[in-house]
Amino acid sequence: MDLPLNHFKRSITSGKTPFGAWLMSAAPSTAEALGCVGFDFLVVDMEHTPIDTPQMIGILQAIAGTPAQPIVRPPWNDMVMVKRAMDAGAQSLLFPFVQSAEEAKRAVASTRYPPDGLRGVAGTHRGSRYGTVPDYLKRANEEICVIVQIETLAALAKLEEIAAVPGVDSIFLGPGDLSASMGFIGDIGNPAVQEKLKGAAQACKRLNKPTGIIGMNPDMAGRFVEYGFTWVAVGSDLGYVVSRGQEYLAKMRGLVPASTKTPSAY
Repeated sequence: MDLPLNHFKRSITSGKTPFGAWLMSAAPSTAEALGCVGFDFLVVDMEHTPIDTPQMIGILQAIAGTPAQPIVRPPWNDMVMVKRAMDAGAQSLLFPFVQSAEEAKRAVASTRYPPDGLRGVAGTHRGSRYGTVPDYLKRANEEICVIVQIETLAALAKLEEIAAVPGVDSIFLGPGDLSASMGFIGDIGNPAVQEKLKGAAQACKRLNKPTGIIGMNPDMAGRFVEYGFTWVAVGSDLGYVVSRGQEYLAKMRGLVPASTKTPSAY
C-alpha cells in the first residue's frame, strides 16, 4: 500500500481556509457523522476528555471513511502518548500547552524516527498499514504535521522563537486558556483578549506560519478568519448536541400551555 498523504498538512498552506470541529465524545459514530457533514478536519481531544488509546483508534477508523482529516491532541507533550497516536495512524498532532522553543523541539522530536527524532520503531501497526507500506520507516516523517498550542501570555511572548523551531508546521492559539492567563477567565470576547489573538494571527502571517484557532460559534469563528487565522474549528460535537437540544426543548415547552405541562414531582 502507499503511504497515506496528509491532506490537512497540505490544506493549511493552500490559501484556502479549512474548517473543522472538536471531538469531545468517545463515540466513533459521532466522528463519522461529522466527517460526512463535510468538515475538513476533526480534532480528537485526548487532553480534556477520557478518550483513551483504544477509543482513539476507533475514532480514527471511523473518520477514515469520510473526507475529513483527523488531528489528535494528546493529553500532554509526552513522547509515549505521541508514539501510540502515530502508531494508531495519526499524522497530525496538536501539542497542548507549549511554553518555549525547547518544548516545541521536544514535540517535534517525538514525531520523527531517528536520526531526525526519538520516535520508537515498530513494524506492524495501523500507521504503517500493518507493515504493508514500503519503506514506511524511511518515509513516515514526510507526512507528519506538528502543531504547537500557545495558550498563555508567557508563551505568546515567545511566539516568534517557537514558530521558528524546525519541524513546527503550525501554531494553534488556545483562546480559553489565554484569556485565563490574562485574568479574564471565561471571557474570550474581552477586547484585550481579542487584541492578543488578532496580534498573534498577524504575527504568524508575517512569519509565514499557518495558524489555527477554535471559535465556539460561527460568529466568533468568522471573526477569527477576519483576524487572519488560516484554519478554524467551529464548536464541538457535544456543543452541537447541547445547543440544539436546548433549542428544540425550549421550542417544544413554548408550545405547551402552562396548565398542561408535566409536574416536576408526583
